[in-house]
Amino acid sequence: METQNLTMLNEFILMRITDRPELQAPLFGLFLVIYVISAVGNLGLITLTTMDSRLHTPMYFFLRHLAFTDLGYSTAVGPKMLVNFVVDQNRISYYCCAIQLAFFLVFIVSELFILSAMSYDRYVAICNPLLYPVIMSPRICQLLVAIPYLYSTFVSLLVTVKIFNLSFCGYNVVSHFYCDSVPLLSLLCSNTHEIEMIILVLAGFDLISSLLIVLVSYLLILESILRMNSAEGRHKAFSTCGSHLTVVIVFYGTLIFMYVRPESSHSFDSDKVASIFYTLVIPMLNPLIYSLRNKDVKCALQRVWKKLHSLFS
Repeated sequence: METQNLTMLNEFILMRITDRPELQAPLFGLFLVIYVISAVGNLGLITLTTMDSRLHTPMYFFLRHLAFTDLGYSTAVGPKMLVNFVVDQNRISYYCCAIQLAFFLVFIVSELFILSAMSYDRYVAICNPLLYPVIMSPRICQLLVAIPYLYSTFVSLLVTVKIFNLSFCGYNVVSHFYCDSVPLLSLLCSNTHEIEMIILVLAGFDLISSLLIVLVSYLLILESILRMNSAEGRHKAFSTCGSHLTVVIVFYGTLIFMYVRPESSHSFDSDKVASIFYTLVIPMLNPLIYSLRNKDVKCALQRVWKKLHSLFS
């Protein structure tokens, strides 16, 4: 890393969610509630799917890791964003910015491929139910989450190290409320062509490949459901996919709105709203969707509640 980097720039200033003073307190309260619900909900899902033996199935194994990635990237962004509401200037140190970017990328890329693994799991459960225990063995499930974690760590380190090994100019205001790769590129004095191409290729590969797995899985599931003679069987198949499909539509819909748009339609305000949605709101919605729409999770919650009630009564 160049000495110029360390001497000229040792901190960044993040943009505020809003510059209107009268909105600072209400927004702080709102985002604090959202983050607490998200953290409690995802920690609850992780604990529930770990402790309850009836939820030790591939579907809930993947759900546990989805909750972990939700908790990870919301925590990478949320606490610092909340602190920025109560300080005069939204400063973040040079190294904290790099750490925030690295952790955010690890968890957001992991989530893409864990959602894909969950789609494949639903495909096998519906289209090959007799072979399901063999195909989705514990070893295969562990492999399907280990590969995304290893790959996302590689992507995160590659992008973060590349960006922070280049020379920053004196201007240190990041046009975002957290350290993201694209806003940081505009602060670089060095030639950014290589890192821009790396980000473009990796982002394109991650989004297209993971979305393709989801689409193919659900097309095959739909084909299988339409061939079923029993209305009850069709309803059961749809209900097992409902929660995951809702999460997929919300998550990918937000990412596509954020990144797959003409450059002219981008603005700080629209990007800010989309970023808030997928960094804070989606991690809050996922545990709510899976707990409200999933009979097994609701039953597990009732069993835990009864155990706690018997302990303290």
